[in-house]
Amino acid sequence: MGIRIGIMGYGNLGRGIECALKQNKDMELVAVFTRRNPDTVTILTEGVPVYHVDDAVKMQDKIDVMILCGGSATDLPEQTKMYAQYFNVVDSFDTHARIPEHFEAVDAAAKASGKVGVISVGWDPGMFSLNRLYANAILPNGSDYTFWGKGVSQGHSDAIRRVEGVLDGKQYTIPVDSALEAVRSGKNPELTTRQKHTRECFVVAKEGADKARIEAEIKNMPNYFADYDTTVHFISMDELKANHSGIPHGGFVIRSGKTGWNEENTHIIEYSLKLDSNPEFTSSVIVAYARAAYRLSKEGQSGCKTVFDIAPVYLSAQSPEELRKHLL
Repeated sequence: MGIRIGIMGYGNLGRGIECALKQNKDMELVAVFTRRNPDTVTILTEGVPVYHVDDAVKMQDKIDVMILCGGSATDLPEQTKMYAQYFNVVDSFDTHARIPEHFEAVDAAAKASGKVGVISVGWDPGMFSLNRLYANAILPNGSDYTFWGKGVSQGHSDAIRRVEGVLDGKQYTIPVDSALEAVRSGKNPELTTRQKHTRECFVVAKEGADKARIEAEIKNMPNYFADYDTTVHFISMDELKANHSGIPHGGFVIRSGKTGWNEENTHIIEYSLKLDSNPEFTSSVIVAYARAAYRLSKEGQSGCKTVFDIAPVYLSAQSPEELRKHLL
């Protein structure tokens, strides 16, 4: 029997976790938990039951790691610390400014229960965070740059859909090519928010809606669009479904640094991702860290961990001997 996994929440991320587990032969899906009526939820894996969330705590002895697939705004700040009382847990909490307080809350709960809680797993925060840390440690004299896109921002797409008169919409975050090139060439530019990314919106308006007002409202929305050069395209629902139904994303983490006695040499470290499916890739990262949570727990560790605290060897299904032989 492999590492026994529970999935809490069955949206895009929950389905992604289910798909990732199929590719990790040392792990198995034991149960899916939903806030909906379980009878209305059909999953992909045959023979695996779907339960209501209220039944989760009864299954402590059947689940090694519970993967939490809720949203960062309201779900995870409550769920992760709660379920860390009963299970080893992994989440994808991505509100960067609130990570320190989330860590403290989960750490207290997990230490009290003797469980491991791994937070903020994905690609940013997650893989991008690791690359920023490695690059900073290697090139202490330098500058960091993170570019996101081209890809669909789910949060910004939701913000568009909340505008009155909008039926549906998708928003793409796009890096500015000239800014990327300036960074890659080692010029260490000082870049404003507006200089790094543009935002492109595809909007389906309701019949008879005031498109000029919708466009103005989107472009002037604080925290989302006001600080960016934003383009709004009005299209039909058919066009949206045909051309904008996927959830691609990606981005670049770049550090430009100097070495030498007189700082005469420039070095560029770049890590990039190009993703057909943001939630499926995020899920794949989470599943690797679920393996780590299980192994750390088996060693008797407890408390909250981030990607910074977990050595790479814990992530791989291969043994340390195999890793040294093939990947080192």
